[in-house]
Amino acid sequence: MQFVMVDGEGSEDGEQFKQGMKWLFAAIYPLKRIAKERMGKDFVEAPLEVLWWADDVNDFIARNKDKWKWRLMIVTADWVNQDMFEQAVATASERLGEAPASLRLGRYVEGRSVQIMHIGPENEEAAAVARRLYDEFLPGHNLVPNGHFHEIYLSDPSRVAPEKMRTVLRQPVR
Repeated sequence: MQFVMVDGEGSEDGEQFKQGMKWLFAAIYPLKRIAKERMGKDFVEAPLEVLWWADDVNDFIARNKDKWKWRLMIVTADWVNQDMFEQAVATASERLGEAPASLRLGRYVEGRSVQIMHIGPENEEAAAVARRLYDEFLPGHNLVPNGHFHEIYLSDPSRVAPEKMRTVLRQPVR
């Protein structure tokens, strides 16, 4: 699938993550307008997705978030092209300054994956993932992780109570 994406490292509470989010949405909003003007087409703004990993898997397991790396992504229509994306970034740059070097339009192919739906606050997610996915499901089906941990945020935390938040937790496997 085609995404607008930006890469960085550190905790989701860090400034780099916050800036990455700001730029991702700042590029998506004008992209929708540009598509409408140029092609008469519209697309639904898809949910935010994040890939998470660490150079040392133990840092990921131990939740040493300052050592984590991430890729923020929002899927976009296949017919959105590079020229439209560059115009959207130029529009965003008028407001935000220079775009992050990693901000781009690109494809992501995940492959075979397993996933679970987490309902509830984000801070309860780690235990659910470790127990159900890594400790039970993967070993029980002779699967091993094969790629970056992937979250898809189906709920907007500014509009949904924490206990009703829905997040897809996905792990590519082999």
